Amino acid sequence: MGIDNAQQITDWNGHSGQRWVAHQDWLDRMLASFGDAAIDAATPLQGDHVLDIGCGSGTTSLALAALVGATGHVIGVDISEPLIERARDRASRDHMITFRLEDASLAPLPIAAFDLLFSRFGVMFFDDAAAAFAHLRRSLKPGGRLAFVCWRGADENDWITLPLGAIGDILPPASPPPPGTPGPFSFGDRDRVTDILERAGFSDIGLAPFDHDIVFGHGTTDEAAIDDALHMALEVGPLSRALADQPDPVRARAMDAVRTAFAAKVRDKAVVIHGAAWIVTARNTPG
Repeated sequence: MGIDNAQQITDWNGHSGQRWVAHQDWLDRMLASFGDAAIDAATPLQGDHVLDIGCGSGTTSLALAALVGATGHVIGVDISEPLIERARDRASRDHMITFRLEDASLAPLPIAAFDLLFSRFGVMFFDDAAAAFAHLRRSLKPGGRLAFVCWRGADENDWITLPLGAIGDILPPASPPPPGTPGPFSFGDRDRVTDILERAGFSDIGLAPFDHDIVFGHGTTDEAAIDDALHMALEVGPLSRALADQPDPVRARAMDAVRTAFAAKVRDKAVVIHGAAWIVTARNTPG
């Protein structure tokens, strides 16, 4: 089932936030190509003022700050205190970045202050997505840009289909959420994303598919890479939730099945899986 904003805030200020901080380097490597592609599409310019929505531990905010330079500024917002604290530590001497612990869909934002609204996988969880984007658009200058990356459908992304498919004969599959329910794949449908942004007042909307390999595990040997992938699947993502309350025998069977699935994806001491996303761009066109 989907998770609303209140549940998201509780989760990301607890177990999920702490795990993402603990595994920040691994997660940044996994998502790097997707974030880089979104930044390329955003075309940050020297002097731009940027809002980084769902900035997490600050990786994209730091990259954006380097591009906008000393005359620009980046504000990163996130609902997770552990992640915001980590972001502030990483940018402690960078005066071109400010981090705020806030829900971007409700945060008091200055009107017409930003040249660019950006997000790496941070916009798919709003309770009311059209209202959230309308609120964010008001903070964008006339002619300002929006650019974000979001996952396409669950069935196109190995990081969910591979582990959950492997345990399909061990645990009954969870019921799929109703269409449009907030969650990592709620923006998988091109027409829905376009409709949300149009209702929020954006124009020149474009969605470009972006597919890229994800190194989900790596090590000094193939077996070590499989161990790494299995460990991370149990730490973050859908498998950790699916097995959270299961007895040890069930967990053991599930882990064996997932290990076998990852073993089929080994390539040169790495478990390499497929990721599928949209790179979304739009403008705040006056009129």
